[in-house]
Amino acid sequence: MNPESLAWNERLVGVPGGAARLDTPALVLDLDAFEANLAQMAAFARAQGVKLRPHAKTHKSVTVARRQLEAGEVVGFCCAKLGEAEALARGGIDGILLTAPVRGESKLGRLLALHRALRELFVVVEDPENVRELAAAFAGADRPLAVLVVVDVGSHRFGVTSLEAAVELGRLVAAQPGLELRGIQGYAGRIQHLRSYEERAAATRAVNAQLAAIRDAFRAAGLPCPIVTGSGTGTHDVDGRLGVFTELQVGSYPFMDVDYLACDLTGDGTACFRPALFVWTRVVSNRHRGFVTTDAGSKCFAMDGPAPLVAAGAPPGSTYAMFGDQFGRIELPPGHDGLPIGTLVRCIAPHCDPTVNLWDHLVAVRGDGVEAIWPIEGRGAVA
Repeated sequence: MNPESLAWNERLVGVPGGAARLDTPALVLDLDAFEANLAQMAAFARAQGVKLRPHAKTHKSVTVARRQLEAGEVVGFCCAKLGEAEALARGGIDGILLTAPVRGESKLGRLLALHRALRELFVVVEDPENVRELAAAFAGADRPLAVLVVVDVGSHRFGVTSLEAAVELGRLVAAQPGLELRGIQGYAGRIQHLRSYEERAAATRAVNAQLAAIRDAFRAAGLPCPIVTGSGTGTHDVDGRLGVFTELQVGSYPFMDVDYLACDLTGDGTACFRPALFVWTRVVSNRHRGFVTTDAGSKCFAMDGPAPLVAAGAPPGSTYAMFGDQFGRIELPPGHDGLPIGTLVRCIAPHCDPTVNLWDHLVAVRGDGVEAIWPIEGRGAVA
């Protein structure tokens, strides 16, 4: 959102009916749906006796993180990159877990500074060299750095690949004065978006069995393993009930997106979370029959998943297609030749995490009013 557009939209905060006057395109959060999603996940965690460590890569927002804390059952947050963690820490968010190994002189220096700034910081390790790097960097720290052994549970992105390697690495971590072994992480990203509940449940049960075996091996070896962390929005319903994970790294549930809405998350086809994240766009040209041009193109939506879903503002059956960097094309169903210039169309984000990363602010609306505009502090934090 450029400064002029932001200034206009900020003037609409608290104005009755202000949402309909928003300058577009805009990344919009439906607060009623958002708050219902937070309450639903917190209630699930409470009922199952498991904690939440939401993944901030989804929202990259201090305000969203605070709202998640207020909803309950949240013990901290996950961040994929140091930059995301630094942005949250500057906003007063604590209890951060970096879910990928931190390596290299520059990043270890930043990690040490972050450790000093936070009450609680966790990292993951997958090999002895990284353990030794961390141990050297934190040898003089005022308190040990909390460390989890990351396990490859099938995604092959990071992690030890056997029970024996996990125990050996755990022993090495536990032997370092500057480090404190706290448990294990296993994130099965490859199965989160499997459409079938049964297929996803079978896959996540195998992940739970693998992690339970490593947890038990740690304990048999005299190694602490109070934390088993992982899971995600797609598998939370199964993971939360099996008693292996102590915390769930759920990410997309506050917002949801087209990709997740296509998944059966409950096993009975009911939707446990509502779409809350939208791109609002307006018709800017209607000179051709059968479609109109809008002001939201590929710079507004992530392109790595399905197309945005038209939720409101166009006839049922309308579909969205990219029409260049800056513009979109709404294909209208038969019998509908056009829409008036200025028509507001609401599109559900196709993949929420990278879509959010394209924007500087979230416009928080409730009903027909603009309640607030929230900065996305971690936007663009790729290092």
